[in-house]
Amino acid sequence: AGAGESGKSTIVKQMKIIHQDGYSLEECLEFIAIIYSNTLQSMLAIVRAMSTLNIQYGDTARQDDARKLLHLADTIEEGTMPKEMSDIIGRLWKDSGIQACFDRASEYQLNDSAGYYLSDLERLVTPGYVPTEQDVLRSRVKTTGIIETQFSFKDLNFRMFDVGGQRSERKKWIHCFEGVTAIIFCVALSAYDLVLAEDEEMNRMHESMKLFDSICNNKWFTDTSIILFLNKKDLFEEKIVHSPLTICFPEYTGANKYDEAAGYIQSKFEDLNKRKDTKEIYTHFTCATDTKNVQFVFDAVTDVIIKNNLKDCGLF
Repeated sequence: AGAGESGKSTIVKQMKIIHQDGYSLEECLEFIAIIYSNTLQSMLAIVRAMSTLNIQYGDTARQDDARKLLHLADTIEEGTMPKEMSDIIGRLWKDSGIQACFDRASEYQLNDSAGYYLSDLERLVTPGYVPTEQDVLRSRVKTTGIIETQFSFKDLNFRMFDVGGQRSERKKWIHCFEGVTAIIFCVALSAYDLVLAEDEEMNRMHESMKLFDSICNNKWFTDTSIILFLNKKDLFEEKIVHSPLTICFPEYTGANKYDEAAGYIQSKFEDLNKRKDTKEIYTHFTCATDTKNVQFVFDAVTDVIIKNNLKDCGLF
């Protein structure tokens, strides 16, 4: 579980890579359309933000490019990347104004993978391009409804349910989880300075805390292990240096350094647990796009699940 864009589906993709047989060539090729669409949508978001934030293009010729791009975006087939369009996106990405706008991404809605795809556009549009595992992991499709993945690991059969994090999705799933062994709750650490896409009123971190509170203290989940993934630690580490944590927690007086700031966020979440004497929260710092990190963390999580199962059977 977790709020929108916290990394839930990426964790599920990693399970496919680590515990199933990964992505076949055919499956990788199916992601091309999503990757092209993500790349175009990212550049469109930056172009629109140029006018909202009143940023000038470094080279005035790019204004024409931006106009052309908006027009092309309406005419091309979704998920394709004609040469004319990739050339325009490439020129725009190199513009100093666009880069300045990209640096202010916390002020508008931009995919986390924007920089990853845009800075590697030439590779993505090379004839015969086959998406890599990392390209696939970074692709973004909003999850609606509930998607189930099954795999086995350490003699346990896992059924993972990936749920939509956007508000409208939540009431659909909360009751379906009675009796689950564990809930992995994802939080995007890097969202501490972002506004929320759906109502733009509440900071995403506070929105996440609210959702965590309702799950952690929910009567359905009294006996469920709650595993907290404080995710996107790589992005958080880059951000914390120039975006102070007080944006989100005005009362914070610590340093704007990774360890101290991340620890503070961890305690804010763990303090929401109203049954500290009987319920433990298992927290891990994760980077969902990093396979080795997820493999290591998931191994630890599985040991907790096994231990708690044995405890319930009186074997531990």
